[in-house]
Amino acid sequence: MYRAPVGTHDVLPPESAAWADAVARFADRARRFGYGLVVTPVFEHLEVFQRVGASTDVVRKEMYEFTDKGGRSLALRPEGTAPVVRAFVQHRPAVPWKVWYLAPHFRYERPQKGRYRQHWQLGAELLGVDDPEADVEVIALAHGFYRDLGLGRVRLLVNSMGDAESRPAYLAALRAYLLDHAPTLGDEFRARVEQNPLRVLDAKTEAWQAVLDGAPRLDQHLGPAARDHFAAVQAGLTALGIGFECAPRLVRGFDYYTSTTFEFVSDALDAAQNAIGGGGRYDRLAEDMGGPPTPSIGFGIGIERVLIALAAERADGGSVAAAPTLDVFVVDAVGGGVATVVVGELREAGLAADRAYGGRSVKAQWKLADRSGARYAVMLGAREAERGVVGVKDLRAPEAEQSEVPRAELVAWLRRVTATPGPAIADPTDPTDRPPGAIT
Repeated sequence: MYRAPVGTHDVLPPESAAWADAVARFADRARRFGYGLVVTPVFEHLEVFQRVGASTDVVRKEMYEFTDKGGRSLALRPEGTAPVVRAFVQHRPAVPWKVWYLAPHFRYERPQKGRYRQHWQLGAELLGVDDPEADVEVIALAHGFYRDLGLGRVRLLVNSMGDAESRPAYLAALRAYLLDHAPTLGDEFRARVEQNPLRVLDAKTEAWQAVLDGAPRLDQHLGPAARDHFAAVQAGLTALGIGFECAPRLVRGFDYYTSTTFEFVSDALDAAQNAIGGGGRYDRLAEDMGGPPTPSIGFGIGIERVLIALAAERADGGSVAAAPTLDVFVVDAVGGGVATVVVGELREAGLAADRAYGGRSVKAQWKLADRSGARYAVMLGAREAERGVVGVKDLRAPEAEQSEVPRAELVAWLRRVTATPGPAIADPTDPTDRPPGAIT
């Protein structure tokens, strides 16, 4: 028997309903913010991801790299921003360019709860705007998504990485401080400090973290422009009622970040795995890839980690309970294709409907209806058909009697009691409500 590879997992019904709900909520919020969907390849030229920073663990240790039959060096996507920027540089759309994505990402790391070798990520990127209000907008998009999901124990951490004028002085001070401690912390520590001392700030090694207690802080080395930008971001968040905490050691995991960085953490998760999304500015990345100077900001959110946080906030600590996926289950005691017609009408009217197959007995069909999670069962019986009615039973109220609804009014009645708004594009029962050339 074959099993999913180590570090991967299957998402099956009914748990997949929560996954789909998260994606739908993010897509709707992104649409309301004016962001369009962008889809990039699962693999890119290796150099695209090397641009995110040679000193990062992702580039040094975790990428899935391969050489194709044409001798090209390629890599599976380990993160979402670099492919979007590559697409921007290649196609040169007008700015501001506001896009969102849903994509699998691949990193060869130690599998654990909420951390997989293939994980799914939602993200949004705003390219071509150098304005703290853009930072606020992007953070507000992510913040609103968590609120839409019903997450309550989430904190926003913010920081500034400085700008081209202020960062060199900070890096010099940080490097000098860390090198003083290098003799006691080993060769890997020294190598990180010499290549990019910022990578020490996001290290998880306990001994390294202890050294950082007395290290220089980013917020103490900001120049006037960087300080003003960060202050404007904080003022904008405050104006929107979005709470935040300043975290002077927050640097994120890639070298391309500049200026504003942010991270959302869940207090319902263990501290070592509590990050459920984050991002920041990357004002130089497009230029590094051969494009024009393009100030930009974005974020990524791991779907699996978000759903774990949502489950942890529930009192029982179990899996996220998926809402019933069916509105109606049709029980057929007539045959002759009647159930096919009724189910088809319900689906075209915007209702989620299902039925049994294979000529099952009415008793067996009722058992399937009870297990389906549907709100209502519709009974198609011969005696009811003679009178032009169908039987309807509320499956959430087992003690309730079966009632009758005129067959001609079934769709309207079910849409009313389930609060279903109907089809998003056209009313299938109205031949005049179709675009030119529509299938009839």
